[in-house]
Amino acid sequence: MREKTIELKLSEAIKNMKGLSIKLTSPGFDGLPDRLVLLPNGKITFIEVKAPGKKLRPLQLKRKEQLESLGFIVFCLDDPKRIGEMLDEIQAT
Repeated sequence: MREKTIELKLSEAIKNMKGLSIKLTSPGFDGLPDRLVLLPNGKITFIEVKAPGKKLRPLQLKRKEQLESLGFIVFCLDDPKRIGEMLDEIQAT
């Protein structure tokens, strides 16, 4: 399964929850996660989407750690079966 396929399934699930899945691009600040996810009740998280079995690159790992040190939740998603579980976890925080 391709990364793009997982990303589309994620965006669809978020839309069904009445949330927003915003594609992030930031010239001059590489390594940001692919998506900023905004869910009802002020739930915010970042999600890096990867093809199955792929891992974060070193710069992506550094950005993940930076965002987490600021109190944000950051997920790396490489399996569409985890989407529901991940969204449940976001809502529970």
